[in-house]
Amino acid sequence: MAEHACPVWIGYLLASPARKLLQDPHKILMPYIRTGMKVLDIGCAMGFFSLPMAQLAGTEGQVICVDLQEKMLAVLRRRARCLGLLSRIRTRTCGPESLGIDDLGGQIDFAFAFAVVHEVKNPAGFFSEVYAALRPGGRVLFAEPKWHVRKEAFEKSVSIAEGSGLRPEESLHIPLSHALLLSKPGAGI
Repeated sequence: MAEHACPVWIGYLLASPARKLLQDPHKILMPYIRTGMKVLDIGCAMGFFSLPMAQLAGTEGQVICVDLQEKMLAVLRRRARCLGLLSRIRTRTCGPESLGIDDLGGQIDFAFAFAVVHEVKNPAGFFSEVYAALRPGGRVLFAEPKWHVRKEAFEKSVSIAEGSGLRPEESLHIPLSHALLLSKPGAGI
């Protein structure tokens, strides 16, 4: 689904422990992920957020990590294995036109799209795929980097997400990011 892909070498920078000083994954994700949840990390790269997601989802949970680049996913699997989290993580390589998640219809409790939508050719298709994968009441945390995506562009993406059926729930404060929690209408999780 990507128009432009983040170079693999930047993946190492994004996975740096120093990043936690500004964007602590546990602090960002803890309010939304509970034990046993099925979680979708879109554009997961080397797992900066995926590994904490796996910890939060617990042994009964599952994190499906989707990325355009197999090299990113290979590093993520190696890191997960070292932390004893590999059994909770499933990786998928997506294509430039689709996330390849059609088989997940109505199964996802929480989806995460962090700094990825600006790289997508077809945001409407992207959000439609995410909407279809979510359970009724499922949520998606959508964030874009402020230094790369202007507020107007973020708001346009939010409108596209709403066009897919997602509903804005709450603006979030994540350092260096525009961020919003959206949900699929229906019964809560």
